[in-house]
Amino acid sequence: MSSKTKIVVLKMKEIVYTAIFVGLAILLITLLLVMFRPKRGAAVSSPDALYVPGVYTSSLTLGNQNVNVEVAVDAQRINSISFVSLDESITTMYPLMQPVMDDLKEQILSSQSLDGVSYSMETRYTSQAVLGAIENALGKAKADE
Repeated sequence: MSSKTKIVVLKMKEIVYTAIFVGLAILLITLLLVMFRPKRGAAVSSPDALYVPGVYTSSLTLGNQNVNVEVAVDAQRINSISFVSLDESITTMYPLMQPVMDDLKEQILSSQSLDGVSYSMETRYTSQAVLGAIENALGKAKADE
């Protein structure tokens, strides 16, 4: 019986390169699986959801300055309405802004709707501008049906 023994000589450099490539291949496959698997806790709007949860802003231009109106909602409710960066110069030039916002916020949060919001004739223009900005931010938050 004759046996042909073969001796395979591997250089250490080849083993290290092979191990690195195998490690990178495993890392790439793991990364692809993590990236493309379906999300379990994804924000899927239920059929009766009114809004997509989040914080939405709308800009209101007063003179040459912008004031951002921020509306925070969850799936069923309007949680808060506020001005984001109400500068002191704006409150000085437009003193009705904050009182009008407080009045509209109270009405909207209690009724959870923009319908039936009332305001006085003295503040009608300021109220209409602020209400338009709130309506624009809520329009961004509406859930697609």
